[in-house]
Amino acid sequence: MNRLTISQIIASLAVLLATGSALMLGAAPLAVALPVLAGVAVLLITSQGAEPGTEAPAAPAEPPIPDLAAHPDFTSLLEGISDPLLLIEKGRILRANRAAQRLLGTHIEGEDARIAIRHPAAAERLANQAPMAEPAMVELVGLGTREQRWQMRIAPLGDPAQVRRLVHLADHSGAYAAERMRVDFVANASHELRTPLAGILGFIETLADPDLGRDTETRQRFLKIMEGEARRMQRLIEDLLSLSRIEAEKYRAPVSEVDLSELVAETVSVFRASHDERGRDVEMDIAPGLPAVQGDRAQLSQLLHNLIGNSVKYGRPGTPIRVSLGEGPSGMSRICVADEGEGIGPDHLPRLTERFYRVDSGRSRAMGGTGLGLAIVKHIVERHRGRLDISSVLGKGTTVSILLPRSTEGDKAAWRHG
Repeated sequence: MNRLTISQIIASLAVLLATGSALMLGAAPLAVALPVLAGVAVLLITSQGAEPGTEAPAAPAEPPIPDLAAHPDFTSLLEGISDPLLLIEKGRILRANRAAQRLLGTHIEGEDARIAIRHPAAAERLANQAPMAEPAMVELVGLGTREQRWQMRIAPLGDPAQVRRLVHLADHSGAYAAERMRVDFVANASHELRTPLAGILGFIETLADPDLGRDTETRQRFLKIMEGEARRMQRLIEDLLSLSRIEAEKYRAPVSEVDLSELVAETVSVFRASHDERGRDVEMDIAPGLPAVQGDRAQLSQLLHNLIGNSVKYGRPGTPIRVSLGEGPSGMSRICVADEGEGIGPDHLPRLTERFYRVDSGRSRAMGGTGLGLAIVKHIVERHRGRLDISSVLGKGTTVSILLPRSTEGDKAAWRHG
């Protein structure tokens, strides 16, 4: 049944009021009845012709959700993000920025996302087409290279009917490596200090015994061992402090000029005078007329002492240790320290500059090594914007090469204002 509109109801009330007024004024009933019947007929006709639902205007339709992928600036938006970014629609990669293509391949657009990102932790999330209430996070290990760690963030985008997902990949490899290095460093440093400290405490308890303490030979032997362990801890603490200072200055390039020829000659003379017969095995070859380098003299001296000291320790007795200084590529100066010893296996070479890494832990500790010498060398070279290369042949020996940039007026101005 059709309902009367507000205007029809108002018209009906007007007819009734007019009729009542006419009767009160004494009009004849027949004269009044005819207009009333006509009004009722008009109301019936208009009520029958009224469309249902016309009593209230229709609510405006919701505007359609815009297609962001079709926007002309969408590609620029994707490329404005340096991290890999993917737009996935119903499990297939619709768009990928250049960072994503470098990581996963230039062919990935149009490909199944599970094939492009071959990782079991990501496959279920990428294939799921159910509505997403909130973004999801997935940790990926081994994407790109075996050691890389990524955090994948998946968020819904646009019209839910299109089942579109925006996938952002953030490389957390550096943060993970730094945290692992910190944990390893604390564990290794604690171990390196705990071992000699335990030995010293054990000898002190032995010497405190009234009977053993009176034995002069035993006391002297124990005191000598204790002195060696204490000096080992002292060297370790000094190396740790030195490494900490070098790392703190890593991003402040040195501004002094250093005459490498003079410094190399001075360092070699120290070894010849202080290492008896082995010191006399140190040979020196310095090219004439080399320009100065921009550097920190104390740190470069430490670098030379560490490198020559390693050759003195691990080279075969009676074999030469060759220290040379000459011209390198690209206008750099090259320092080389070469020995003839047992050499180092290729599996060990990439890890030689790690803190506390030793090829032979027992031999290194017996010779007083702290496991930090090459780590210090690496950080000094990095601070001087140089390059470090270590080559070795088993049974023949090891050569360490350092390339350092020479001092120029342009470099000095840039470093002073940097």
